[in-house]
Amino acid sequence: MFKIPRIIVYVLMIGGCIALIPPLVFARMRATPSPNRPIHIFWDMDFQPKFKAQAPNPLFADGRAMRPPVQGSVARGESYVDTHMFEGVVDGQWATALPTSMKLDQATLERGQQRFNIYCSACHGYSGYGDGAVNQRAMELVSNVNGPVNGTQWVAAKSLHDETTRHQPMGQLFNTITHGIRNMAGYGAQISVTDRWAIAAYVKALQFSQDAGSSGAKVAGAAN
Repeated sequence: MFKIPRIIVYVLMIGGCIALIPPLVFARMRATPSPNRPIHIFWDMDFQPKFKAQAPNPLFADGRAMRPPVQGSVARGESYVDTHMFEGVVDGQWATALPTSMKLDQATLERGQQRFNIYCSACHGYSGYGDGAVNQRAMELVSNVNGPVNGTQWVAAKSLHDETTRHQPMGQLFNTITHGIRNMAGYGAQISVTDRWAIAAYVKALQFSQDAGSSGAKVAGAAN
């Protein structure tokens, strides 16, 4: 019977113990805080040129590295002070009127109509029934007798006169225009804040114009 020489057994045992050293060292390094600076094999952005707080900076006339915040800056994670204007919310509820800095008059509605026709009518239609040119063409491609053209997929534009949309407060409409909803993208980057409010006001007027009965009176009241 073949017998392994004792010296080889000792070598294997010593080698096995040595092989355990790196994993144990790594485990200790991960579990034990070290006062020494970490080893940076790749510097990346760890050692980028910068000025520390309260240090001199020759780039500015006053020689200070600390600069005052830019006017209008908002701290990360903080909201705008005027939640009515920028979020469409008043005391945790959707706003039912324009912000106090805006006036609901003919000029505002005409501005809203102009912006609506530019940005919204392509899908929702000029009357708001979801019959815009883009929506009509997309529906034709989707409903082609031989199947969707080139794999076209489309979610029909929503009618602004549907029961669920018709009674939405003005602030909720503003929020939808700003951030979008479901398949609709937001227009916060393309349309100014005041123009978004003007569009929301015009949509309420448009809804009222198509439903001037008793329920329409309620919609009109939401726009005042």
